[in-house]
Amino acid sequence: MVLLQKDRISFPDPSHYNPPGGLLAYGGDLSVERIRLAYQNGIFPWYNPGEEILWWCPDPRFVLYPDELKVSKSMRKILRDGLFTFSENKCFREVMGHCMKTPRGDQDGTWLNEELIETFVKLHEEGLAKSVEVWQNEKLVGGFYGIQIGNVFCGESMFSTVSNASKAGFIDFVFRHRDLIELIDCQIHSDHLESLGARMISKKEYLRILKRNNES
Repeated sequence: MVLLQKDRISFPDPSHYNPPGGLLAYGGDLSVERIRLAYQNGIFPWYNPGEEILWWCPDPRFVLYPDELKVSKSMRKILRDGLFTFSENKCFREVMGHCMKTPRGDQDGTWLNEELIETFVKLHEEGLAKSVEVWQNEKLVGGFYGIQIGNVFCGESMFSTVSNASKAGFIDFVFRHRDLIELIDCQIHSDHLESLGARMISKKEYLRILKRNNES
């Protein structure tokens, strides 16, 4: 595991450095420049608040190809009945705020903090970070956000205050962008996303796809 210096924006090359578990480096900062470089190289931050920043590039990588999306009969009915409406980039900061307050089911607490939110808001203003919002009766009830690298969408975190809200938003997002998005990076395994068709691919394959999209 490599120690990153705050005064130097760089990372070890994940294609040549493959530590156990995918923990690539620690330290550094959460500047816009570093976060942008991280995602362009298949690296993402994930750590406990108050602790050292940890940078990951796991092998294998958990991803979803849009044409492999699985939608259950019950979810098809929810979408058909119009229980939710959807938008994109309408309230990015609010979506991140909800994600910060909503722990993931398989984790203790949440890894998001105000400093990271400020960085992602700046990336959103640059057009790199995006949000999806799910509404019910004009109330925000779910959503998720991520970073777009070419035709690769790197999903970060999602939230729901109503059952099936984030799942419906994710399915609608994939349906609407399936001809434009080559791959959705889900990063780390979850039963929720596996049920929608996400699967593991090698880090080598993921980085190959990402590199092609960085160059396009």
